[in-house]
Amino acid sequence: MPAKPDDLDGLRWHALVVGVDIDGFIEVRPWPSWPDLPHEIEWEAAARLDCLYATRNYDAFGCLFGVMNYAGFRPVAADRGLPPDASEQAQQSFRDADADAGRLWPTWIGWDEIQQVDWNESAEHADARLHRYERDNAGQWILRGKASWSREALEAQGVSMPQPGTAPNIWPDGSVWTNGDVQFRAERLTRRDAIPDEGNWHPVWEVMAVLGRLHGDENCRLVVWFNR
Repeated sequence: MPAKPDDLDGLRWHALVVGVDIDGFIEVRPWPSWPDLPHEIEWEAAARLDCLYATRNYDAFGCLFGVMNYAGFRPVAADRGLPPDASEQAQQSFRDADADAGRLWPTWIGWDEIQQVDWNESAEHADARLHRYERDNAGQWILRGKASWSREALEAQGVSMPQPGTAPNIWPDGSVWTNGDVQFRAERLTRRDAIPDEGNWHPVWEVMAVLGRLHGDENCRLVVWFNR
């Protein structure tokens, strides 16, 4: 039987009826090791996130920040809030965002933390979205997509279509339903599935890596918030 575990609070069910996107900045504290600087080093905005990453990827949002966490990851850096010492540019952009829809779930993560992530770690349960496969001419099953509310998938399971905004079922890991040349699977993702080494987050990691080498890993961080 499917479940709706309590740990899916990170999905923020009221946001499911609309899309959620990410905004933010890479920040750096430049040259903190210089002993003769006349004042405390403040965080500065190094790059807008949307200059490096412009994709809506809920697996990545859930893996890192616990937002739209269909995949059931243990978030690395959820609900930390906007850092009180955030750069002026980040603070101003956050203030300028729509108060109701553009300042959601602010948080941050350090480059030193990102380097410690175990990318082989599995999610805590199967993805809430069933993965849809189609059989090709050679008889191989090819992943074509995934969704929570696929009528086709629900019919294959023999369950009725839920009301919009209802938390999706979490089916046991490894469950499979086949209907002709279409197959639906309940599968558990790893962090690397969510954020591949050469995927859309690679440019973000490259910039942070350079800043970390120049200024120290602990002096580079990613500050983010979400909007719908």
